[in-house]
Amino acid sequence: MPVIYEYLGIVISFWSNEHEPIHIHAVYGETIMKVSFFIEDGIINQIKYEDVGFKKFNKAKLKQLKDFISVYQYSIIYAWNQVFELNVQIQKVRITKRIKNGNKS
Repeated sequence: MPVIYEYLGIVISFWSNEHEPIHIHAVYGETIMKVSFFIEDGIINQIKYEDVGFKKFNKAKLKQLKDFISVYQYSIIYAWNQVFELNVQIQKVRITKRIKNGNKS
């Protein structure tokens, strides 16, 4: 289960033996959100957020996750290809500064 990012307490990872569509699992405490990326001609044309745990992300954490995804979406796709296509181990990146409105700050 490679962890690719940790953002303000949200752990973002791939799980073993993943499948398409490309997706991540975002875990915060006891909450789990699956975020799937739908790609056509190399462009992400849809991102789907799906609660998969017993508890749901609260609105503030969901906004933080969406802001993170808006900036790092293509880095996530790149990491997926590294792990599942090229079998490369990647290092977790910890981000401690808040991302606002889809911009790095």
